[in-house]
Amino acid sequence: MVERRPLFKLLCHLVLIVGIVSIALPVWIALVATTHNNTEFATGTPLWFGDLGFSVFRDLLSGKEAYNNSTLPIPQMLLNSFVMAMCITIGKLTISILSAYAVVFFRFPGRMLAFWLIFFTLMLPVEVRIMPTFEVVTNLNMLNSYYGLTIPLIASATATFLFRQFFLTVPKELVEAARIDGAGPIKFFFDILLPLSRTNIAALFVITFIYGWNQYLWPLLITTDASYYTIVMGIKQMLGVVDGVIEWNKIMATTIIAMLPPVIVVIAMQKAFVKGLVDSEK
Repeated sequence: MVERRPLFKLLCHLVLIVGIVSIALPVWIALVATTHNNTEFATGTPLWFGDLGFSVFRDLLSGKEAYNNSTLPIPQMLLNSFVMAMCITIGKLTISILSAYAVVFFRFPGRMLAFWLIFFTLMLPVEVRIMPTFEVVTNLNMLNSYYGLTIPLIASATATFLFRQFFLTVPKELVEAARIDGAGPIKFFFDILLPLSRTNIAALFVITFIYGWNQYLWPLLITTDASYYTIVMGIKQMLGVVDGVIEWNKIMATTIIAMLPPVIVVIAMQKAFVKGLVDSEK
């Protein structure tokens, strides 16, 4: 029987409310800031909507709005971020699930050595790998291209490890039954293993999509052409000051726009995402 503790329940609700406010307040301020002129920020941070309404969003999405005497195409940057996030996500999932499948269900010399070599890359920080990767991308002439934005980031030791751990929980009787029924490796993979991995794939899809969408350092290194800028890079570019006035309303509006795709992905895949993280049979 659960013991009733009114004070503990009240404390839990207070902590929950404080957490919600601390997360929602910056988003609210950013949304309100889009409706004010830049001069209004000189006297303080407004907390209620201004006279501009949401006209700033319309100007941004039209792709004709100027920032600091230059034009940053918001629709193009959104497209670049989406292409980068989707390619990284699909690439990571494909490579990881195939490599984990090979390590668990096939017997070949050096398979565990190959797995541990992949796993050891988790111990290398990004700063150690980023300059050699940049050198390789430069030598392959992949600067200012979607190939350069995505290919170096699609391998994932974490996803490989998670899929391997899940595949190890698949009963051997199921594998033997598939063999008796005449299912080869390809049929077993597509008809049995992939359906069983739905929740894991969904959880990793959300995580890797957000990872790819929020990339900043790597696109900053390999792109000099504005047509390949991502939306996260665009926010940084807009922080340049002209005549001592930072265009906060446009920066905040771009920030809100950049937040929407990851939020939509999380909401759309919320059930599968949570199940993939907490499923006891993972």
